[in-house]
Amino acid sequence: MKKSLGPKPIAYPAPVFVIGTYDFEDKPNIMTVAWAGICCSRPPCMAVSIREATYSYGNINRTKAFTVNIPSSSQVKEADYAGTVSGKNIDKFEAAGLTPVRSEIVNAPYVGEFPLVLECECTHSLIVGLHTLFVGEIKDVKADESILDQGKIDLAKLSPLVFAPELRQYFEVGRFVGKAFSIGKSL
Repeated sequence: MKKSLGPKPIAYPAPVFVIGTYDFEDKPNIMTVAWAGICCSRPPCMAVSIREATYSYGNINRTKAFTVNIPSSSQVKEADYAGTVSGKNIDKFEAAGLTPVRSEIVNAPYVGEFPLVLECECTHSLIVGLHTLFVGEIKDVKADESILDQGKIDLAKLSPLVFAPELRQYFEVGRFVGKAFSIGKSL
């Protein structure tokens, strides 16, 4: 029997993404989010939910661009830090020892040290309660060669983080359990 937990934002797992933006002075900023994910395959799009009170919210509204930076589990401290302070008064790149790289495709920086980056042009926004859902068309994906296997991302090498919202804890992605669009055919 299942026990009701009431309405909560606890879909598991929640990915850990670090959003890169430029402020009104062209200063690079990063912010960690967990309310995000792929929302369309054609054109490829990413959705990111951000509260209006954040510095990144204003940056995305102004530039109509953002990057989605995916840290590996070895970069958990840097990813966590980017979500605990505001970029309004602190240069989070400098404080976390990270390198801002100017995208040649969208008006947003990405984190040089993080192994996977999606460069997005904001195409839609929708207010959803406390958050605004920004939809960005993915204009390019950049991956460190160290996480690739025959030109495709190797999840074990990427070792992305996931977030347990209710527990306020980070985890690594687990082991391989089956091939998609194949394992279920045995039923």
